[in-house]
Amino acid sequence: MSAVNVGMPRARLPEIDPSAYEAAPGAPLVDTFGRVHRDLRISLTDRCSLRCTYCMPEQGNEWLARESILTVDEIERVARIAAAAGVTTFRLTGGEPLLRRDVVDVVARLAAVRGPDGPVQIAMTTNGIRLPELLPDLVAAGLSRVNVSIDTIRRDRFAALTRRDRLPEVLEGIAAAAASDLRPLKLNAVAMRGVNDDELVELVEFAVSQGAQLRFIEQMPLDAGHTWDRAQMVTREEILGALSARWELTPVPGRGGAPAERWRLDGGPDTVGVIASVTAPFCGDCDRLRLTADGQLRNCLFSTTEFDLVPLLRGGAGDDDLDGMLRACILRKLPGHAIDDPGFLQPARGMNAIGG
Repeated sequence: MSAVNVGMPRARLPEIDPSAYEAAPGAPLVDTFGRVHRDLRISLTDRCSLRCTYCMPEQGNEWLARESILTVDEIERVARIAAAAGVTTFRLTGGEPLLRRDVVDVVARLAAVRGPDGPVQIAMTTNGIRLPELLPDLVAAGLSRVNVSIDTIRRDRFAALTRRDRLPEVLEGIAAAAASDLRPLKLNAVAMRGVNDDELVELVEFAVSQGAQLRFIEQMPLDAGHTWDRAQMVTREEILGALSARWELTPVPGRGGAPAERWRLDGGPDTVGVIASVTAPFCGDCDRLRLTADGQLRNCLFSTTEFDLVPLLRGGAGDDDLDGMLRACILRKLPGHAIDDPGFLQPARGMNAIGG
């Protein structure tokens, strides 16, 4: 098994007993710190219909070559092997996953996958722009849940932040999701100083009006231009402070491996979430793997190492070989992302190429 370094390693990788690669197919995906992995994030494309300033440049993007993108058959094969090893949720991401022409087929094929405990769950993170058009077919194909990204509900701000004047289309997508049976419906917002930090309460009120849970995300060092500045990040404590001025916040217990901490608003039933990957990381409970659109396995969003499945998928390798690569990737997972480490290096890929 070999890994491809996509940047200098930020920490020494744990020593691995070679016999660990020989775990029987179907055994749980457990890393050297005892974390059991049940969630695979699958990026369908690095392309997007928006150009959010914190994610990618407006122009000059070098897109993945079409022939490098995994086919539906290849995605399904990896998913089937992962499900046999205990993965129970597949989240489709991008870029913007709804830009992929065969996205409905991808959902249908993955929804048919069965693991040891039965059917898997298919979730998706999207900007919502094509949801009114595609949601009925996606639901019929087996989509279980949807998250929609929306950082502002003010049209001028949206146009400046995304470099596209498409807020009405996003709002139509959210309305379509709210009218569907997909629950829970979650709206994701990156909190940004001087951009939308005066809009936090307004965003939560909008989410509640749609029957959705707003989840604020601390801005992470994943921009393609590598201009992230921790001093400019709106922290978990600042977010909670702003919301506490409007609601009484009561913690919701039982977070488990979920990335978001949740609080009830004035006793519930409505809730708000915060994903504080920088100031309150949840690495110790992380149960996620990532598969990029071009077939690279990543064991952490901030990893500088990738495991290339393409030679196996297109070179005649058996399912046991692919299972072994999944386990090799898991066994190389570090205890945490080390953002606070002086030697931390931002991943070479931007968020759109890694997958949200």
